[in-house]
Amino acid sequence: MSFNDALAIIGGFTVVFHLLRLAWRCWCGFRQFVLSELWHVDLKTFGQWAVVTGATAGIGKAYACELAQRGMDVVLVSRSDDKLQMIAKEIEDQYGRMTRTIRVDFTDCIYAAIAEQLQGLEIGILVNNVGMTYSDNFAYFLEIPDAEQRITQIINCNMLSVPQMTRLVLPGMVERGKGLIINISSEVAVRPQPLLSLYCATKIFVTYFSQCLHAEYKSKGIIVQCVAPFMVSTNMTKHRTVNFFVRSASGFAREALNTVGHCSYTSGCLSHALQNTALTILLPDWFRMSTFLVRKFRNFATASQHETNVCKKKESLGHKEE
Repeated sequence: MSFNDALAIIGGFTVVFHLLRLAWRCWCGFRQFVLSELWHVDLKTFGQWAVVTGATAGIGKAYACELAQRGMDVVLVSRSDDKLQMIAKEIEDQYGRMTRTIRVDFTDCIYAAIAEQLQGLEIGILVNNVGMTYSDNFAYFLEIPDAEQRITQIINCNMLSVPQMTRLVLPGMVERGKGLIINISSEVAVRPQPLLSLYCATKIFVTYFSQCLHAEYKSKGIIVQCVAPFMVSTNMTKHRTVNFFVRSASGFAREALNTVGHCSYTSGCLSHALQNTALTILLPDWFRMSTFLVRKFRNFATASQHETNVCKKKESLGHKEE
């Protein structure tokens, strides 16, 4: 066999390998986002109750409502008692499901109180959604306001809440041999994102914890799914206009819940999966981490903040004139 023949064989195997890899990814995507619309898991089989943290707004509220619509009784966990009662009444009136509310602030040590209120419930699903960020725009680490306190709060809320809540519900799931834990991560956890350093780092913790926990407990009948959305129209994203790229919270929660049983890691919806693929190709890590792009992002954030301040000032003047 000549050298050229050997290279041709190696090249052929390489092409076949990448074609098979592409075909497999296309099949996984088709099953995850298309077939799941036709066939999805009956969530009631996991147990009677679903627990949702950060349940009074955004993705958390959307998950709570979608779970109730699919036949689950819901425990709502958040820090605003007024909002908790409002969402609980909405779920009871609209979906006819039972609700319980637990008012806690996840920046504090509150897990003994939560454990007491969850005692005796058959918890089949846990949605670890609660999260917070430190800035409305891209910002350098040293620009975090009230940094000493804020850093601790973000880590407690975004990171500590996930294993602590898991610790409370997992024993019952293992005992029954079934359960579903959904941990909400973020697209910014897929790869490092400068100017969102702390938020990005807390979300990659959620991703790794979820993947490892799924590997540990899938043989015991427990599904641990990590959901890493891109842009969803919520308070955190200033309620951006919903379109193909930015999903509504309710639409996202519905599509993401459809993927349960089809994958343990998901972008949540087809739109976000396609965006993830495009950014991987168009925005490689070396460019994202470059000083040039960091400065561009920072300048964009500064300009956006200035525009927001001007709009707020105009609105304030308008109210005074009235």
